[in-house]
Amino acid sequence: MLIKGYDDGPLVAGDDGADTDALSEVLFDPERWPVFRVPAEDGPGAVVIYRNLVGDYGIDYLLTHPGRSHAQQIATREGDLSGTGLTWHELVRLASSPSPAAEGVEDTAARLLLILPLLTDSDVPESAATKLSAALTSAGAPQDTVSSTAEHLLTHLTRRSRHDPTWGSPLSGS
Repeated sequence: MLIKGYDDGPLVAGDDGADTDALSEVLFDPERWPVFRVPAEDGPGAVVIYRNLVGDYGIDYLLTHPGRSHAQQIATREGDLSGTGLTWHELVRLASSPSPAAEGVEDTAARLLLILPLLTDSDVPESAATKLSAALTSAGAPQDTVSSTAEHLLTHLTRRSRHDPTWGSPLSGS
């Protein structure tokens, strides 16, 4: 795909419109809300619910605790995340310990990506970008952009400013 005046990247046309429409119908159906279970073998698990109320879409994040009969809502995303969220180490522990005995997502990369929006820890280890890059690659992200995508996601979620010194300002003429 070519865009006149934009020669910076390997652009491709979007997916088949019918596939996109079918996915939208499932994700945004007010009669049936998609739920992803992320059970953990050795502690609390998570449940991600795409809440499809007409005019009030959002994502609810719940923690499930072994031995408890009810889930605990820890966060909601309606534009921005509100709630307590999780630290990087809690995310990694949950993503890395699937429970084969429970119904839910078992792939550790998919688990990390599903619960990543819960990250509220502003102090993530340097290894976080590498781990996130590996998860993105496993999910099919393009190799040539996976590192920068991981950095952008972590920067956004931890609410840090990101500045690349090689970027030129369009206002300075460079």
